[in-house]
Amino acid sequence: MAAAGSVVASGGLVLSFLLLAVTSGTYSGAGEPPISRRSFPEGFIFGTASSSYQVKASTSLPFLQSNGDVAADSYHLYKEDVRIMKDMGMDAYRFSISWTRILPNGSLTGGVNREGVRYYNNLINELLLKGVQPFITLFHWDSPQALEDKYSGFLSPNIMPLFRPGSRGIAVLEIQEGSLTLHAIINSLPTRKPFGCTKRNIRNALLGLWIPSFEATMPLSMRRLVGNRLPQFTKEQSELIKGAFDFIGLNYYTANYANNLPPSNGLNNSYTTDARANFTGVRNGIPIGPQAASPWLYIYPQGFRELVLYVKENYGNPTIYITENGVDEVNNKTLPLQEALKDDTRIEYYHKHLLSLLSAIRDGANVKGYFAWSLLDNFEWVNGYTVRFGINFVDYNDRNKRYPKNSAHWFKKFLQK
Repeated sequence: MAAAGSVVASGGLVLSFLLLAVTSGTYSGAGEPPISRRSFPEGFIFGTASSSYQVKASTSLPFLQSNGDVAADSYHLYKEDVRIMKDMGMDAYRFSISWTRILPNGSLTGGVNREGVRYYNNLINELLLKGVQPFITLFHWDSPQALEDKYSGFLSPNIMPLFRPGSRGIAVLEIQEGSLTLHAIINSLPTRKPFGCTKRNIRNALLGLWIPSFEATMPLSMRRLVGNRLPQFTKEQSELIKGAFDFIGLNYYTANYANNLPPSNGLNNSYTTDARANFTGVRNGIPIGPQAASPWLYIYPQGFRELVLYVKENYGNPTIYITENGVDEVNNKTLPLQEALKDDTRIEYYHKHLLSLLSAIRDGANVKGYFAWSLLDNFEWVNGYTVRFGINFVDYNDRNKRYPKNSAHWFKKFLQK
């Protein structure tokens, strides 16, 4: 999930666009047409998404409100999670492999956590057994501390050869909002058989500063705004980057208004000032759309279509997978369980966003799949457990039991073949 503050649209090697807004399975709101799986092109993939730290236990400690050590405990409950996906009719599951879980010291020479490898093999086996395609994200914010200490993480090119994927999955999304040069190095390295894995069928998604993958250089506007603080690609890196992708992975949650800001005084230039724009969800006292639980998330489904068509029209209509799309509600601990399962706002959110996406597809956008965020309630980074993004409710106080929300029933009907 995008962190709070990842306003507008964010997504895949990072597909972040600012939408300058100057405005049941067959559920439909007033005046809105019903849609279902059958409304989409044949072979279109529907799935749900998660990330390792947000849903998988990494310790045997009791549940704590302040971190993701236990979270939804998918580490132990993965078979139930796969059963839930299958019961809903999902075609695919996007999950991340935690580098720290399988290589605690960051490299093969530093030792392999065989239990971690076994877990991911078991998860993939269970998915394939149930006919659910694995879509694997290789980096979703968790890097080994040893590599942070030794190389300062991704600030050093020395980390790149260590980050070489091997996959049993149908698709691999290499980096969640990560490093473009890392993406290039990965694609240039010779294939080697990964430990504990067999078949290799990798598709590379862009998840970071993605424009150079089309143009082999940073955008002119970025070069002008950032100046000599902007790292430069070597000739070799530029050659590796250009066209080094198979599809775009695109996340969309919300949209913001933007207005111009004057240049800073030069003393405090940073990532946050480089855009020279102020982003807000409210203009003249009127929000761009209804606000969800997270303060950055305003519901603006029409922006979804605009974003997808922008990519189509400006970047040669690449293959796109929607890798995240979802909305949260407040985690109200006083609600009885049956009330907590009533998430009609989420149903309306998905219905309207899928309508918007379908409109873009009918206008020619080459979108091949859609992943809802998220399968389960989870640990939401800065928001912790104060919000819930899940289609399925997780009872953190009762052994992480799963309960389908109304939106899960809606998806089940929507996905009927």
